[in-house]
Amino acid sequence: MKEPISLAYRRYALGLLLAVNLLNYIDRQVLFAVFPLIKADLSITDTELGLLGSAFMVSYMVIAPVFGWLGDHWNRVKLASTGVVIWSFATILAGFAPGYRTLLAARATVGVGEASFGTVSPGLIADFFEKEKRGSVLSWFYVAIPVGSALGYLLGGVLGQRFGWHSAFLMVGLPGILIAVPLWFLRTPERGSAESPEQAAGQEKGGVAGYLQLFHNRSFVTNTLAMAAMTFAIGGLAQWIPTFLFRTHALNVEKANLMFGAVTVVAGILGTLVGGVLGDRWQKKSSKGYLLVSGWGFFIGAPFAAWAILARDIPSCMAAIFMAEFFLFLNTGPLNTVIINVTNPRVRAMAFAVNIFFIHALGDAVSPSILGWFSDQWGLRSALLSTPLVMALAGVFCFVCGRFVAHDMAQAEPSA
Repeated sequence: MKEPISLAYRRYALGLLLAVNLLNYIDRQVLFAVFPLIKADLSITDTELGLLGSAFMVSYMVIAPVFGWLGDHWNRVKLASTGVVIWSFATILAGFAPGYRTLLAARATVGVGEASFGTVSPGLIADFFEKEKRGSVLSWFYVAIPVGSALGYLLGGVLGQRFGWHSAFLMVGLPGILIAVPLWFLRTPERGSAESPEQAAGQEKGGVAGYLQLFHNRSFVTNTLAMAAMTFAIGGLAQWIPTFLFRTHALNVEKANLMFGAVTVVAGILGTLVGGVLGDRWQKKSSKGYLLVSGWGFFIGAPFAAWAILARDIPSCMAAIFMAEFFLFLNTGPLNTVIINVTNPRVRAMAFAVNIFFIHALGDAVSPSILGWFSDQWGLRSALLSTPLVMALAGVFCFVCGRFVAHDMAQAEPSA
């Protein structure tokens, strides 16, 4: 038996995983901050520019199932820390890329490293904290999405504008090498140690049968479809909005990314934390509480996203972006908590791997290139107007998922 892990150490673990996740999103988003600089330097089309984002996502989703299986059978922190080193070195190598093909290969390799961390980290956090607090705890972990993304935009914009896009990749890649060390030595609880005794008794359901059961889990499937629709829209917007501000509103790269990054970090933190708190409270009243928070967030956020794209002046555009991001980030903690609550602890890493594969295969692995192609045909503003409709579709899937979630949560907690 392992020694009990103190509350202080659990908080340290959450803080460390949050810090790693921050670097995850900084390294992921810095590319989009320097899109205009790369386009001008390499003389490429918007379709080719979009492929740089898609290359990351394709490798990320393809390798995720491999890491998911490994995460359910091997040491999770060793797997995650190795991934940090891989993606950090790949980001640094992007800073030395002499041309388009080398940069494309480097970004694809970043996806390989990040897939290892993305598949095992939510399950790790679930084992550190009890079920009733997961929505709030995971919201703290996923604060890294808006904060890391904002820092990626800010650092990429400032460093790229002043020193060139190569320097931006070099500077953001270095910290990951250092933070991989404490992650390697992180002490973790037993798998499923935070579950009820009844669920612990039912944890033998693993292996191939456990993985295949995911596709019969209607809550898991519809929740994944909601996240895929959201990822298509948000991924496309995240990659193209800085360029949209540069082209449509005539902001330079530094100012566009500073403004977008500042709005993202404030709206993202507020939305993510409010979503976690609301999700936990609504979940106490209804088994579909998390899904109600997310669904309404998507429905309310979609019109604001359309307003941001159609706005003719900067103040209106940025105000709409703030509101859209606030409501869209409400979903982050709740939807990931739903995955945990409707799946067996023994297959959680694989569940997140399957989720990662499909949300990116149907989402931001294709949306940057599709929006880039639309932009080449009809202009960037017209291309971006497709995204609010997909956000509304995500809300529909959330409400459909609510019909099945109580049954599937019960199935994930079998009686002895």
